[in-house]
Amino acid sequence: MKQRSPSARRNRDAILEVLKFIFPKAPATILEIASGSGEHVVHFASAFPQHHFIATDPSMVARASVEAWVSELALSSVETRDLDVTAESWPVDRADVVLCINMIHIAPWPATEGLFRGAQRTLPLEAPLVLYGPYRVGGRHTSESNVKFESWLKAKDPRFGVRNLDDVVDVAQRNGFELEQRFTMPANNFTLLFRKLRVSA
Repeated sequence: MKQRSPSARRNRDAILEVLKFIFPKAPATILEIASGSGEHVVHFASAFPQHHFIATDPSMVARASVEAWVSELALSSVETRDLDVTAESWPVDRADVVLCINMIHIAPWPATEGLFRGAQRTLPLEAPLVLYGPYRVGGRHTSESNVKFESWLKAKDPRFGVRNLDDVVDVAQRNGFELEQRFTMPANNFTLLFRKLRVSA
């Protein structure tokens, strides 16, 4: 049942180093959106044994992969739930951190809008929302490889694509979040730290 993602293997340690500066020190609930194969969440759960992780994905196959990794590593701090990011109600009432890795470029734009709406409902004030992936900056790609990557994405589904950072920030602000920090990551990716600073109307 386990799935394997070469990109997850490559980027998990770099993301982990950033999360060490973002995650609370005290025990907290970390909600991961679009967990995919589960390789990220089990890696982070192993590094942060004090936290409780909720790994979510609308795909039954993905959730089965997460559960297989959790079972193999005997992690008691990870649970899985079925979550559609665009739904107006999530099966999680509250979390201390929302984490979303490599989703918004491989999903239609309403998924990004749903992510921020759901995080607004789920997170307390001052809590972080963390995104990872490739972005355009000022409307421009940051590398030739991302140009090729976007062409590949749009060949799969024209609704997919490397998002413009300004558009993501605009959605964030409309939902009460501000971009606090942008971390430059390997392979032309970024980790974005948003903070919930107000309750949206």
